[in-house]
Amino acid sequence: MPTLVLLRHGQSQWNLENRFTGWWDVDLSAAGIEEALAAGRLLKAEGFDFDCCFTSVLTRAIRTLHLALYQMDRLWLPVTKDWRLNERHYGGLTGLNKQEMVEKVGGEQVKIWRRSYDIPPPPLPEDSPYDVAGDRRYTGVDVPRTESLKDTIARAVPYYEAEIAPALAAGKRVLVSAHGNSLRGIIKYLSDISDDQIVGLEIPTGKPIVYELADDLSVERRYYVGEA
Repeated sequence: MPTLVLLRHGQSQWNLENRFTGWWDVDLSAAGIEEALAAGRLLKAEGFDFDCCFTSVLTRAIRTLHLALYQMDRLWLPVTKDWRLNERHYGGLTGLNKQEMVEKVGGEQVKIWRRSYDIPPPPLPEDSPYDVAGDRRYTGVDVPRTESLKDTIARAVPYYEAEIAPALAAGKRVLVSAHGNSLRGIIKYLSDISDDQIVGLEIPTGKPIVYELADDLSVERRYYVGEA
């Protein structure tokens, strides 16, 4: 039975500071490090093992994966990193404090930017210090100026189909360490969740989600590790 485990990275420093992060490369907070270590301990205690791993090109997801694998004595496992598993690009909101934006433009507007399915935030200004278009990890990538959840899903799901699904179909046990919105996309696809419902799906940091799949990769069971 193919097994897929999805893990949202531990709390980042900007999660702690209540700032929009997106593609900006922020490290884990002290609490986030412990969440990642705890996830690894839990996976090991529950008898999980893996053959390969996937993550984004952002430090918070990569470190979460490494810390979890360290606890499992599995740092040697092959890891594939790809920008298509990155968090949603928050455009002009990147770096801004969420509560300050509520006070500035109103809670309803911020809710639309954060929780609508297909309405992106304002684009990142050309002179923004948070512009990552020149970052070497994105060489050859058309870096977006902003993304809606729909946009994020439009890159995450094809990546799942092209790279992750074949590994599962080959019988490999797969661990994916990524971000709230890229994981929403994969969960939406696997569990056939509607556009309206997926925006309200909360994915806690550092809590592994298990998908037990049939040989045709249809979902037989989904649950959080330790809560089966």
